[in-house]
Amino acid sequence: MPNHVLLNNVQHKDLRVITRHGAEFGDDVMYTATFPAELRTLQAHYPIVFRKTDDGRSFEPIALFGFQAGENLFLSADGWDAPEVPLMVQRQPFLIGRNGEELLVHVDLDNPRVSQTEGEPAFLPHGGVSEFLERVNSMLFTIHQGLQHNVAFVEALLKYELLESFVFDIELDDGSQNRLAGFYTIHEERLAALPADAIAALHQAGHLQPIYMVLASLSQFRALIDRKNRKHAAGR
Repeated sequence: MPNHVLLNNVQHKDLRVITRHGAEFGDDVMYTATFPAELRTLQAHYPIVFRKTDDGRSFEPIALFGFQAGENLFLSADGWDAPEVPLMVQRQPFLIGRNGEELLVHVDLDNPRVSQTEGEPAFLPHGGVSEFLERVNSMLFTIHQGLQHNVAFVEALLKYELLESFVFDIELDDGSQNRLAGFYTIHEERLAALPADAIAALHQAGHLQPIYMVLASLSQFRALIDRKNRKHAAGR
């Protein structure tokens, strides 16, 4: 169970964070949430699709790492096998909490990255914030802003009926069949048929570029299948 507490330089003066990647640190996940400002970077490495939010009331964009629960095809013996790691992965074990309108940094003390003997220090010996924690603070603020932008982005997609469910059937080199279902992508025909004023509205709101980044990312499914084939060939 997560153990989220407010980070402070007294109780957590010796807190360190292990930044390498591996299944033992909780990186063996099929996907992570992302947001419009990050899509341009991530689309070069990961397929980006949409899932229903946990409450079932809306949708969120996600970067896919595998085809089934617990599968991250970007994990290797050497760590994370991609030049860009999504911010929602990088920010672990930190998260933003609220005290009214004030945003505060929290830490999950039960996260396996938390240590007192190895990793990056959160605080300097005399209590100041380390360069590492400064980077984390900046990252958390970017994530917070990005997740806020998701709301308007998804509302625009729903307004113009641009989300559609899809099923992706995959046959691996060994003949085994796999199916990816339960996710959503951009409806290209509806996008192409939008009137000029709708396209202009999407562009003005900053939604058009992330829409095209999502579409561009779909070419990464081929690379993801290749990773799956290599894993099967290696007997993993």
